[in-house]
Amino acid sequence: MPVPAGVLGGFMLFRRAPQKVEELKIVIVGAGEVGFHIAQRLSEEQKQVVVIDQNPDKLRRIEDHMDVQTVLGSGSSPSVLSNAGAEDAAIFLAVTDSDETNIVACLFANAIAPKATKLARIRTEEYTAYPKLLGSGSLQISMLINPEEEIVRSIERLLTLPGAVEYGQLADGFIRMVGMRMEGGPLIDQPLTRFREIVSDQGIMVGAIARGQKLIVPSGSDVIRTGDVVYFAYKPTSQRALLRSLHKTRGSIGTACIVGGGNIGLRLARLLENKGVDTKLIDIDEKRCDQLADLLQGTLVLHGDGTDKSLLQEEHIDQMDAFIAVTGDEESNILSCLLAKSLGVKETVARVNKAAYLPLVEAIGIEHSVSPRLSAVNSILQYIRQGKVLSSVSVGGDAAEMLEALVDDGSVLAGKRVFELGLPKGILLLGVIRSGEAFIPSGQTVIRPQDRIVLLSLREKMSKLEEIVSEKKA
Repeated sequence: MPVPAGVLGGFMLFRRAPQKVEELKIVIVGAGEVGFHIAQRLSEEQKQVVVIDQNPDKLRRIEDHMDVQTVLGSGSSPSVLSNAGAEDAAIFLAVTDSDETNIVACLFANAIAPKATKLARIRTEEYTAYPKLLGSGSLQISMLINPEEEIVRSIERLLTLPGAVEYGQLADGFIRMVGMRMEGGPLIDQPLTRFREIVSDQGIMVGAIARGQKLIVPSGSDVIRTGDVVYFAYKPTSQRALLRSLHKTRGSIGTACIVGGGNIGLRLARLLENKGVDTKLIDIDEKRCDQLADLLQGTLVLHGDGTDKSLLQEEHIDQMDAFIAVTGDEESNILSCLLAKSLGVKETVARVNKAAYLPLVEAIGIEHSVSPRLSAVNSILQYIRQGKVLSSVSVGGDAAEMLEALVDDGSVLAGKRVFELGLPKGILLLGVIRSGEAFIPSGQTVIRPQDRIVLLSLREKMSKLEEIVSEKKA
């Protein structure tokens, strides 16, 4: 029986027993953006995947892009689940846009496949307020996925880290990673062999470099160029030193405008209110505006269209420190942010769901983008990874993955120095957490049993990394 293990970011976790990946059959209910990309990631890693959805067009899209089994029908139907072979599933994912469908699907999955690990996408606060009922009650859901909570936190972090385009953290926040666009500073045109000479803080290292459409896991000979996005892994106590070395200072937000009064907009407005930020929120639905006005204490709620230039000018958007567009329409979010930038706003954030739009957002000059899909994918992957993987987060979109793993007594990694691990090119050890302390390892660092290690891997190397962290001593 799962036991609640607390809340991490936007995800409510329950402890689980480890399972062998090669024996897994994974059933996914929902072929939307989240279901599509989880299926794609797993199929590329040669895992057995079945996707269920009522929409034949969504299933056809999956069939055109990957080699997985698809089943047409409702995931909340016990007969459809049986036809999909759910009784053999080791992992059951319910990730449709409907909380109710996901809950009912898990209810029947619990009867058909009681031993399966069940994960459900649940966004409504009325449901997430009862974790015991959903987790250890009749549903036996192992993980409740609510990416919207983590999205709100990500927006707040991005806006207070100048130059940041991406942010993630692992190991309960002991190790953080931030992607910074390099526009100047002492690291430009310098090989990484000089990194420690330039950045003396031992709690910082370079994990990856994004250049154009390519993500590089670097060696000492690689050089940082102007325009690169460099992913720095660092300890929280080293954040000031990192910003100082890049000639940046931590930002602060005094005023902000949010477009979109859905769950994300409401959560973000509450967060900014609590931080004393002068906040305006625009929504196109008049009834929703009335609800928001009752729910929010210090936020000015405005009825209107976030792409209406005259409205933005009337509200003096040019004087805002940040403009955040988080409606359910990503095209509208992108247009709103471009309009805000043309009016003089320096920091803009767009909610984007489609993976194909993420490079576009960056190319046209919108500083930050956030993706509920990527947040959901990150949370789900840690339950599917082989070995004692505790958490994971995507880096550079889907180009790489950063994961946290536990080194147990029988691991081949235990007792070896870092330089003896023989990690292949494309995989890098970023950090070690030992006895409640985090540090960036050197080549001479000895990996000990019960260490938690943080590694970064290119997407095509993930299967190899899974082998490394799960391999036992002979």
